[in-house]
Amino acid sequence: MALKSIQYKQHTINISYEILNPQAKVDLIILHGWGSNKSLMKQSFGKTMDSFRHIYIDLPGFGNSTCNIALDTNDVARIVELTMIHINAAKDIIVGHSFGGKVATVLEPDMLVLLSSAGIVRPKSFKVKAKIALFKFIKLFGFSKLRSLFVADDAKSLSEPMYQTFKNVVDEDFTSNFKACKAKTLVCWGENDTATPLSSGEKIAELIEDAKMIVYEGDHYFFMQHATNIAQNIEETFLKTLEH
Repeated sequence: MALKSIQYKQHTINISYEILNPQAKVDLIILHGWGSNKSLMKQSFGKTMDSFRHIYIDLPGFGNSTCNIALDTNDVARIVELTMIHINAAKDIIVGHSFGGKVATVLEPDMLVLLSSAGIVRPKSFKVKAKIALFKFIKLFGFSKLRSLFVADDAKSLSEPMYQTFKNVVDEDFTSNFKACKAKTLVCWGENDTATPLSSGEKIAELIEDAKMIVYEGDHYFFMQHATNIAQNIEETFLKTLEH
């Protein structure tokens, strides 16, 4: 594990990363989802694709990386990009799970791999809308300390900057970003995913011009059981990018 101190918007953010196969010529950046860290992604893919230089990054505020300011997805992508510049990494292949999929899309790699990516906004249920309305009402009376009773599980126990970041990114509509994507793209999904449903993956695959979709058995973390097959598809798809 290594750390790079990134200067961003007059703040210092320490980014933790790890490199495997350092002598390989093709860079493979792997980004985790919200609430996760690089260790989970390394556990899944670390023993695959040994012809690529793997770069696992803890996104700001997760794992061993710090975050002391509120960010949105574009900010996170810029911080990852600055980290890549510091370690001389190219945008050959970028893999992103869930929230990391949005970050990967912003980075505009040669090849994009989306694992149950976030970015397609679904209508909120009546229950969720009611909780939001109630929280806004009681906040008027100075009871914002009751926040933990109302926020999503993904946002509980977050620092204030990370809570603001969560609010910034949770409902970002990435429809236009996916539509503008020019990368050769693999869209991989778990058929029983309830966090980002299969219909979201199908929509993303329709929006991206050069996309191939593969559906696997499993939930939001389907890739942990299917890493070997996903890796084979990544290698085959990357070879096709060299034909152009």
